[in-house]
Amino acid sequence: MKKAFIGSIVVLLLLPLMSYIQKKDITIFLIGDSTMADKPYANGNPEKGWGQVFPLYFTEGVKVQNHAVNGRSTKSFRDEGRWETVLKQLKKGDYVIIEFGHNDEKDQDPKRYAAPETDYRKNLERYIAETRAKGAIPVLATPIVRRKFENGQLTDTHGRYPEVVREVAAQQNVPLLDLEKRTQELVSRYGEEKSKALFLHLEPNEYKSLPEGRTDDTHLSAYGAFRVSDMVAEEMQTALPEVAKLLKK
Repeated sequence: MKKAFIGSIVVLLLLPLMSYIQKKDITIFLIGDSTMADKPYANGNPEKGWGQVFPLYFTEGVKVQNHAVNGRSTKSFRDEGRWETVLKQLKKGDYVIIEFGHNDEKDQDPKRYAAPETDYRKNLERYIAETRAKGAIPVLATPIVRRKFENGQLTDTHGRYPEVVREVAAQQNVPLLDLEKRTQELVSRYGEEKSKALFLHLEPNEYKSLPEGRTDDTHLSAYGAFRVSDMVAEEMQTALPEVAKLLKK
């Protein structure tokens, strides 16, 4: 009887510890370019990356570290030591969302260019392998579209890059967030005029920091960043259901 009583006390004492272990935080690392990156708030900067607002979508227990930086490619992000900073922190059960492409395409810039069928593919595969070696989970995302209309129709600017991401995801059995497909549908549905709200189409003096205004069909407005984050959350429902359950209702 006494042993049974002591055993019950031990179980009661261990329950809080077991609960703590079960609720252990996970960290989602974001690596990518300007469409994902955090942007400074100073001087009324209207530009936002989707990764800047995405942490707002999660309940407690999920940490988001956004390491994306404007202008980076799969090549320059590594060459500058930015991937090494992430790699040192990765632990088992963490996630790494990888979204590059906009700057890999710049074939006039040897510091950033990565040909889609060779270097870009190999760079993605290397990020995947090194993430897995740490016991973390790699996630690939296709690059979001640029807003480029011709004769009223949205036109492609990424060429083979998104398809290479899809192929690598399938070959390596990696979860895929198909943001190129989703943003293509969104921008096309909004049409040539309404879709300007997703990007940076600003009148002169609308922001003190941009007295001449701005016309930019690559970088996101705050509204655009939230709409892309909506799509990331939706893609997670099937690609990462174990993470999706941690999203706010």
